[in-house]
Amino acid sequence: MSKTLVDIDDEMLAFAQRQLGTKTKRDTINRALAIASALSTEDRERALAWLQDNAGDFLDFDVLEERERSGR
Repeated sequence: MSKTLVDIDDEMLAFAQRQLGTKTKRDTINRALAIASALSTEDRERALAWLQDNAGDFLDFDVLEERERSGR
């Protein structure tokens, strides 16, 4: 195990701790790394394919397009 000095967004860390149910920075970061490393390329490809197939069911593309045009 190595020690690394990094700047971490405190709000994002607190959110991750709530989501992961961890108490310490070390546990939160190690858990997040374990989850990230467990996701395979195939998992990401399946998730993207699902999103592409189902996005229309939960995204309003007209609203998104208007927001993009207006710069919001």
